[in-house]
Amino acid sequence: MTVPAMTETAPFGFTLHGQDGSARTGAIATPRGNIRTPAFMPVGTAATVKAMYPGQVRELGADVVLGNTYHLMLRPGPERMARLGGLHRFMNWDRPILTDSGGFQVMSLSALRKIDEQGVTFRSHIDGTAHHMSPERSIEIQGLLGSDIQMQLDECVRLPAEHAAIEKAMHLSLRWAERCRVAFGEQPGKAMFGIVQGGDVPALRVESARALTDLDLKGYAVGGLAVGEPQAVMFALIETVEPHLPQAKPRYLMGVGTPDDILGAVARGIDMFDCVMPTRAGRHGLAYTRNGRVNLRNARHAEDTAPLDETSTCPAARDYSRAYLHHLVRSNEILGMMLLTWNNLAYYQDLMAGARAAIRDGRFADYCSATREGWARAERAAAG
Repeated sequence: MTVPAMTETAPFGFTLHGQDGSARTGAIATPRGNIRTPAFMPVGTAATVKAMYPGQVRELGADVVLGNTYHLMLRPGPERMARLGGLHRFMNWDRPILTDSGGFQVMSLSALRKIDEQGVTFRSHIDGTAHHMSPERSIEIQGLLGSDIQMQLDECVRLPAEHAAIEKAMHLSLRWAERCRVAFGEQPGKAMFGIVQGGDVPALRVESARALTDLDLKGYAVGGLAVGEPQAVMFALIETVEPHLPQAKPRYLMGVGTPDDILGAVARGIDMFDCVMPTRAGRHGLAYTRNGRVNLRNARHAEDTAPLDETSTCPAARDYSRAYLHHLVRSNEILGMMLLTWNNLAYYQDLMAGARAAIRDGRFADYCSATREGWARAERAAAG
């Protein structure tokens, strides 16, 4: 895979191709290629989608992958990455890359975190070394990585939380968004997205969305969800925020999620998703299929000669028996992790392709119903 040079004059933009209710399908234009929406972005935390080759990820239909600023700043380091030609060349991925700001990982992984107006000071979860990340440094790191879509630094609050703490974090995130916008400046062909915060408080979410919209950014994310709240709360907050986000800009729900979460969010107007779930599940023996989830650790698969899905175009789903996959998983063989990750990412990309086609054809509600019925039918059969 040859990493092409950026075309400096190619604009970043979003085109809406169709809508069915609130569900949307379109394309995000970047110099490194279009991102078809709704899109699922495989997570390449440390410059790799775990257990996958870059070419495989692309062949499954992924138009974009996600890299993580927190992890990459710790190793190999952003300045070294720049000297090596940037993240695209480093990981041999010639399509768009979105980098998150590192805010969520600072919350969830680092020790002795301290936040003030200037940024966040924290200790590495790897070796305990001290680091400071300001909004400006987050954008600088993402620039050194060379990502196509960069995220503002924000403060993510784990739910449930007190109203005062949620409000304080939301306002701090807004001030940091303004600083990130200034630091990002004008970069032809690239984009910086703002992140709507506000926890589980609808009024704060609306305030955040409106203030970010006033900054006229190139895209908007909904952050701080999938951090402990029920699915119904997440969906209700998306419904609250969606009317206050520009129709002509892409919308990204960060860190979500299960196939059912994704379908529900698409129905509520979300365009982009990322989650470690399909790759993490694959490494732990869990497969996602059109017939629901399959736990290959279960003994009932020990002599099952059927594949995960005989109709799938993915060889991992079609060409290996459940008995063999069960054996690999129980033996802790690396091939089992590779095959199940391959299957899971294929299923997620097929789910998104089906959603895009259904929205174009005006049958998205039927698509969701049929997909969910397939999951439920398999669960009923498994229950006996």
